[in-house]
Amino acid sequence: MQTREANVAEPLAQRLIAYVAGASSRVLGMRWGEDANVGRRAALGVKRGIDLLGAGVGLVVLSPVLATVAIGLAVTQGRPVFFRHVRPGFRAIPFTMLKFRTMRPPRADEVWYGTDEQRVTWIGRLLRATSFDELPELLNVLRGDMSLVGPRPLLMEYLSQYTPAEQRRHDMPPGITGWAAVNGRHELKFKERLEQDVWYVDHWNLWLDLRILALTVIQVLRHEGVSTVQDVKEIGFPLPAGAPAGAAHSSGGGAREASASRQVGSR
Repeated sequence: MQTREANVAEPLAQRLIAYVAGASSRVLGMRWGEDANVGRRAALGVKRGIDLLGAGVGLVVLSPVLATVAIGLAVTQGRPVFFRHVRPGFRAIPFTMLKFRTMRPPRADEVWYGTDEQRVTWIGRLLRATSFDELPELLNVLRGDMSLVGPRPLLMEYLSQYTPAEQRRHDMPPGITGWAAVNGRHELKFKERLEQDVWYVDHWNLWLDLRILALTVIQVLRHEGVSTVQDVKEIGFPLPAGAPAGAAHSSGGGAREASASRQVGSR
């Protein structure tokens, strides 16, 4: 009797496991690529699990920090507390990225892409220096728009300027941190960042993600590779269409956020 029950239970368990695995593969396939092989798809499933666990735990543990920052921004800068901007995600599909706002709106006599150094608030500089302005992106990770690790989501306006090779940076979901972030971060030229992103896509594995996460923690604690403002010409970010040569000189949000300041009035 026990043998018969065991014989019946075993196929049921196998079918249940197969169903769960198949469902997970279909979800991952629709979200992060149908063309992945079985091994890579399984690894992407683990990556997604790490994302959900990391983002969930991070939001709970950091909730006092998030609340304190939100209150501080509301008191010192007013609303909105969050910076929302549409960015290209996996396969360049647009999504709305969340960050804490770190800039005031440009005045009537200010050019949005050339006055970021003047418009970054004191609390905004603190948030950028500590990388706390990125914390709301944990919500994007929970929603599946982003991953903890991946190429940083840049601007929709840049899509037409990428080479076919650089377009491949969108073959993985964008991340809060990434290979470029731990290999020069804000010190890298624009094209160098794209090269680092493509390298990550080509060499991706779970161990690489764990390595990047560990290096990110070290960098944040040491405040390494962080620049609260950047020079557009020095970094080599593309200027907006119609901008006069030499018009942009100082930029942090302008280099990292560019047209976001124009559209939202703040970073």
